Amino acid sequence: MDSPKTLQQAIQYFSDEQTCIDAVAMMRWPDGPRCPDCSGDHAKNPYYIKTQKRWKCRYCRRQFSVKVETIFEDSPIPLQKWLPALWMLVSCKNGVSSYEIHRALGVSQKTAWFMLHRLRLALKSKAFAFKLGGKESGGVEVDETFVGGKLRNMHRDRRARFAAESGHAGGATGKTIVIGMLDRDERKIRAQVVPDVKRETLQTEVLNNVKYGSRVYTDDAVPYDKLHWRYIHEVVNHAEQYVRGQVHTNGLENFWSLLKRNLKGTYVAVEPFHLERYVDEQVFRFNNRATKDNPLNDSDRFLLALSQVAGKRLTFAELTGKNGEIPF
Repeated sequence: MDSPKTLQQAIQYFSDEQTCIDAVAMMRWPDGPRCPDCSGDHAKNPYYIKTQKRWKCRYCRRQFSVKVETIFEDSPIPLQKWLPALWMLVSCKNGVSSYEIHRALGVSQKTAWFMLHRLRLALKSKAFAFKLGGKESGGVEVDETFVGGKLRNMHRDRRARFAAESGHAGGATGKTIVIGMLDRDERKIRAQVVPDVKRETLQTEVLNNVKYGSRVYTDDAVPYDKLHWRYIHEVVNHAEQYVRGQVHTNGLENFWSLLKRNLKGTYVAVEPFHLERYVDEQVFRFNNRATKDNPLNDSDRFLLALSQVAGKRLTFAELTGKNGEIPF
């Protein structure tokens, strides 16, 4: 696909629905369309019904569109609007609000909000096949941050509810915890929401994501005090200094500043229930930013995101917590 390079070119290029279908199909099925219900040779070579813009399986006779088993499934919104929305999301450094998508694409604000959450799901990396660290030259920075408004600025009822849930009315009450790990050699971030800052919670995340024996740099928080059993663990005391040679967490502090400016400046108010997807969005843009060693542009990020739309689904019931899912 001769992909566009700018937003204007993207809007012109994806103005035709058939072009959008061909683009998504090429990323989903590089070896040709396959029936989602059949397996083996039976799934191959369905024929295309041009008038309905869908394929029909020669074996089971099922008709299916390019949206099936993707984040676009069951959406009446045409791909002509989905793909420019994805382009804007991955190319805008500070994110894009639902109101901006609402004005730019001519959909309702509620629809734009739902679209953006489905697109953020596509940006989420799949299960990692490798762990961070392992090289002697760099190391892995580990840190956690608290995301949420100040308690004194909250409404009295909301402040009282958070205090009742946590058992106290100070510190991190009402905030959501995010842990992050930065591989200095690869310049890649992994971050996710965690329920608390207990030792077993934070160290489990480190053990699951960092190779044993790697250099690990943290602050002097108590939950990290046993990492020396598995890692070369070095600590910086932020009460005294922020950098001691190579021992610091400033790379992660940079990421936290980008994340929080994004949340405060563009999205303004984010519920803890949805924070995980906003973190995934920022991680995707950070890991695929343009550098001297990796000169990605907007088109490259868009194609990478488009290649991840398959095998993911987010319904409105799941998004709004009406399916019985309990947030942190």
